[in-house]
Amino acid sequence: MSRVLMFMSLCVVLVYTSCSSKHEEKEEEYKFLVTSPLKRDTLVTRSYVCQIRSIQHIELRALEKGYLQNIYVDEGKNVKQGQLMFQIMPLLYKAEVQKAEAEAKFAEIEYKNTKQLADSNVVSPNELALAKAKFDKANAEMSLAKVHLGFTEIRAPFDGIMDRFQVRLGSLVDEGDLLTTLSDNSQMWVYFNVPEAEYLNYRSHLKKDSAMRVELQMANNEMFEYPGLVKTIEADFNNETGNIAFRATFPNPKGLLRHGETGNIIATAPLKNALIIPQKATFEVLEKRYVFVVDKDNVIRQTEITVAAELPDLYVIASGITENDKIMLEGIRKVRNEEKIGEYKFEDMKTVLPRLNVYVE
Repeated sequence: MSRVLMFMSLCVVLVYTSCSSKHEEKEEEYKFLVTSPLKRDTLVTRSYVCQIRSIQHIELRALEKGYLQNIYVDEGKNVKQGQLMFQIMPLLYKAEVQKAEAEAKFAEIEYKNTKQLADSNVVSPNELALAKAKFDKANAEMSLAKVHLGFTEIRAPFDGIMDRFQVRLGSLVDEGDLLTTLSDNSQMWVYFNVPEAEYLNYRSHLKKDSAMRVELQMANNEMFEYPGLVKTIEADFNNETGNIAFRATFPNPKGLLRHGETGNIIATAPLKNALIIPQKATFEVLEKRYVFVVDKDNVIRQTEITVAAELPDLYVIASGITENDKIMLEGIRKVRNEEKIGEYKFEDMKTVLPRLNVYVE
């Protein structure tokens, strides 16, 4: 009988201990963590879709009609300024030059003879002037013929990279036909569009005679190793999109970037007196973002917020709450709107930040 009583007593103790432990765990589980937004200066990183263009990208076209006699370069190869690239059959133009040279020589002889006669007062000054005009005309026609002959040679106007051929050896090309394109990739122009509000922030914080520094994220999500500078902004905003185009210049010494690539411009801008909250303190309902604000009576109220910018693990708030509000940081999934909560723990945002993966100045 004594053993039975001892066993029953032990069971009662164990049950009481278990219930007490569960009650303490429940209290601990429902102890909410509350904080307040933090106002401070920070840096905001923004990403813009961009288009990458060569600093010079031109079409090479035939200047004269004829058969394509020679191609001296290959597709995708580097060429030097002045290097011969294409040769259009020059025989006709060589003949025209020879004809023009002969006519110029004849006009020269005629002019010299007329001048001797004019010096001896045999012919009038008007006849001498006419002979001189014929001589000048012949020289001009000879120069023009030589220019046309020169047009049969297509040379590189600058150092660059050849694109694909639009014609093949032996093709009959007409004046103005596209032969290929040539790109100077020593530097690249990268274009991206910036909303009006961000443009104003950029201009207001930009120091005189300085340029905005940006980074380029390539299509494979890797960062281009050389930074770029925004040196040009278009004159007008696009009324349909509300954006304005920026142009950043990137050095390209290794030739990695090519004309026509895409990527993302990563720009960092200072933000004064930004109101910051952790992202985990927010939740989304029907594409709107909210926080739970705790009032003086410990009643939580669902409050819509407007996000001005996004940082790693943080939101910069444009409207909806102030730095004096208390917002629920942990436990937001355990409560409902206008519910009164009991005990909670308040923690200053300055102590919350080190536990988050953020960059704040």
